[in-house]
Amino acid sequence: MSGKIQQHLGQRMQQKLSPQQIQLMKLLQVPTAALEQRIKEELEANPALDEGQENEEELGFGDSKEKEEDAENEEDAEQEDTREEEIELSEYLEEYLEDDTASYKLSANNYSADEEDKSIPIPVENTFHEHLERQLGLVKLNENEEQIAKQIIGSIDDDGYLRREPIAIVDDLAFSQNIMTAEDEVLRLLKVVQNLEPAGIGARDLQESLLLQLQRKHMEIDADTDHEIIHKAINLIENHFEEFSKKHYEKLKKQLSVKGEDLKVIIDEILKLNPKPGSGYSTGANRIQQYIVPDFIIQNKDGELDLTLNSRNAPELRVSEHYKEMLKSYGGSGKRKREKKEREAVMFIKQKIDAAKWFIDAIRQRQQTMYKTMYSILQYQYDFFLTGDQKSLRPMILKDIAEITGLDISTVSRVANSKYVQTEFGTKRLKDFFSESLQTDSGEEVSTLEVKKILMELIEGENKKKPLSDEKLKDALQKAGYNIARRTVAKYREQLSIPVARLRKQL
Repeated sequence: MSGKIQQHLGQRMQQKLSPQQIQLMKLLQVPTAALEQRIKEELEANPALDEGQENEEELGFGDSKEKEEDAENEEDAEQEDTREEEIELSEYLEEYLEDDTASYKLSANNYSADEEDKSIPIPVENTFHEHLERQLGLVKLNENEEQIAKQIIGSIDDDGYLRREPIAIVDDLAFSQNIMTAEDEVLRLLKVVQNLEPAGIGARDLQESLLLQLQRKHMEIDADTDHEIIHKAINLIENHFEEFSKKHYEKLKKQLSVKGEDLKVIIDEILKLNPKPGSGYSTGANRIQQYIVPDFIIQNKDGELDLTLNSRNAPELRVSEHYKEMLKSYGGSGKRKREKKEREAVMFIKQKIDAAKWFIDAIRQRQQTMYKTMYSILQYQYDFFLTGDQKSLRPMILKDIAEITGLDISTVSRVANSKYVQTEFGTKRLKDFFSESLQTDSGEEVSTLEVKKILMELIEGENKKKPLSDEKLKDALQKAGYNIARRTVAKYREQLSIPVARLRKQL
């Protein structure tokens, strides 16, 4: 039995995002530090977009519709299509000239000309790998050995560790440089690399790195007493590393046959070592990536908080004067019938001008949305921004700010993500102001950030010889009036990157 094809008529509502809305959402996610680069990309892609303040005769948005000629004058379908594409440039230009777009800068730029330099000077310096290769040049090696050693150095990460297997380095050399070698040869030359500065470089794991540093120290010191301490430290790392990493001090005292004071001296010597021997040679580029540009600035002016947007990375934009003149030149002859190439040129100019206006409007809406959201957060957390006391932070979730601003929760989330605010108490991540609530014994709702702050203070003030367990921390918080369970204490402690009590223990 063959199936029948049936037609049904029905209504259905669909919500679709326009290209302009998608562009705005993407711009909302861009932090101030990356906004300048995003604008540069748009300037390169769209010749109708220029940098600089817009003149009073700024072109506005035109929703002009093409007027069709009477159907009675149509000769064929091709002529009809041509007429549908015809643009009434005079009306189009008139609408553009009437519509003025306000500046998207929401605060005056009071920076001086000297401060307006947005570039960050980059110091000229050698990279970590260049530092190692320069030392390698002082070691007597043949050409083949030098290439293998350089491949090993290139495989070392920024922390100073070689996390690539020797057999993989053998394959790399064979495929990339046509050098045939063996794993034993790579391991032999790895020893050469490990003799370079800084000590501990080229280790495969933390245990090996600490051993390399201790062995180097053992060769360099002169005092017999220090020799003995370092010799015991080498023994501890080489043979009892697991007990050391887990802070099983009682086991270590028995295994090393030492007293508590002597074990403390040995461990103190180990703690002087660098667990990341390559970290001291980070490049300038890495440091620039860690540089935070605040998106908002809050200043306390005689007890009143003043919020401004950091607009230094958002230059003024305007529609290109050249493109305006080109469009006017095409519209100078009125409503005459245009050739196909001329129509295509007009359409191209119109599309580029529209794209420029959409981008300028998206930047303006981005700034307005960001300011509106941050102002609501400022009002919601006013006590914190006034005093800097983390305990004064109120419970706040995305929904709270969305209800105040009238924005969608996803929009508030995009604003809060990867954005920073500069206050007199330091530069804070916007996302950190959002927290769940926790009920006290009195029924009052407090922020979980306040509970974490008190938890951190309890741990900082504990006796490090007998650190507080999660159970004791729970009891202390409950005594302070916070209704909290032990598993919640453990969750907050992990979120604060604080280890368990056993790993916080000190001799």
